[in-house]
Amino acid sequence: MVIDRLLLSLPLLLAVGCASGPTVSKDALGPPAVVDEVLSAKESSIHLVDYEPADSSLEQPRLTQDSDADKGNREQIFPTAPLTLEAIEGMALSSNPSIGQAEARVRALRGKWVQVGLPPNPTVGYVAGEIGDQGHAGQQGGYAGQQFITAHKLERNRAVVAAEIDKAQAELTATRQQVQTDVRLKYYAALVAQRRLDVTDELVEVSSEAVRASKSLVEAQEVPVAGLLQTEIQEQNAIVLRRTSENALERAWRQLVAVAGTPGLPRQPLEGDVTTLPAELDWQSELMRLQSSSPEVATAIANVERAQRELNRARVEPVPNVSTQVSVQQDTASDTTIAGVQVGIPLPIWNRNQGGIRQAQAEVTEANRNLNRIELSLEQRLAEVVQQYADARVTASTYSTDILSRSERTLDLVQQGYEQGEVGYLDLLTAQRTYFQTNLAYLDALNSLWESYLKIDGLLLSGSLDSLGQQ
Repeated sequence: MVIDRLLLSLPLLLAVGCASGPTVSKDALGPPAVVDEVLSAKESSIHLVDYEPADSSLEQPRLTQDSDADKGNREQIFPTAPLTLEAIEGMALSSNPSIGQAEARVRALRGKWVQVGLPPNPTVGYVAGEIGDQGHAGQQGGYAGQQFITAHKLERNRAVVAAEIDKAQAELTATRQQVQTDVRLKYYAALVAQRRLDVTDELVEVSSEAVRASKSLVEAQEVPVAGLLQTEIQEQNAIVLRRTSENALERAWRQLVAVAGTPGLPRQPLEGDVTTLPAELDWQSELMRLQSSSPEVATAIANVERAQRELNRARVEPVPNVSTQVSVQQDTASDTTIAGVQVGIPLPIWNRNQGGIRQAQAEVTEANRNLNRIELSLEQRLAEVVQQYADARVTASTYSTDILSRSERTLDLVQQGYEQGEVGYLDLLTAQRTYFQTNLAYLDALNSLWESYLKIDGLLLSGSLDSLGQQ
């Protein structure tokens, strides 16, 4: 009899404990796009914590060099020579692990957003009293309890996490920009290395022609043997330079495919011309673009918003939550059913979250100062890179329009005079050395020019494989 009554009473107790659980106000949660997405996912019973993107273009399976089953797909993803910048960028955006890591962070925070807004679970249990009084079983029954969260704390929790999601999405944007900039930097570095190898091939040919001419002149006794030895030394130096240029191209290719997330991709020619100078840049325009579009600034702004919401949450922490409990018991002595109700709240006497509020206030100040620091840091870094760009552009332009043609014409004239015995071998060596140094300096200027230009164009973000969140 007692058990039957308890079984009939427990559903009523649970209903009383759960019916007035906290409601969710969209307006207090943060960005509507995030709120709507999570709420709709919740309604359709999608577990965001275990969410995996349905779009296969976001996370493609990595292709290995030894996979026979994926050779057909590999031919489509890895086009034949010449390889374009757009193709490499496409590989990187789908295969670079930094992007997948940042995307997973956003998904984790969306799961956290759901969790921090959930109300506490109700409690149920068994309760008994006066057992053995006058030989009876006493009062036997059950209870149900529920804690009610006050002051919209759950909504404020979600508002804080919504700001964290905004920050993580800004970091994801920064990571994608890092990857794109890294790909372009490595691509143009490989292009310069490819061009350097072509130039060293030409230098080896020029040196070999000088050696052949020296041998003919030595046989004709028009120059001493020392002239032949000097030109042979110059030829060997050119050969060494060609080998080191080959090594530099191999290194540049390996770095390129590493940042693209395709380390097994065999080396192939790249499409592009590094001698075509990029557009001129204006300091003020680039500074305004950087301040308005930089993901670093967006991340710092999101962090300020998160700190302010943390402060709002800390201020309502002292508001006590309400704990309730309802019990139903059967008194076996009188064969009557009795009920009990308990309501309790903690008294905020000693702990009013004083330390938490002070901590949150300091974090707001820190976040604002960090935003100011990043804005000044961007201006400082931009000034340095813009100077590198301006110096490299002047150097590359001067070499392209004047110095290269002069050194080439000088070498041709001296080489013709040397072959005819009209010019000494020392003059030839000097002309060759000048020609070599001019071409290599031009390539160095081009490398510096493209590196600085691409950093500016990429909002000063690079180093995607170093560590997530570090610019």
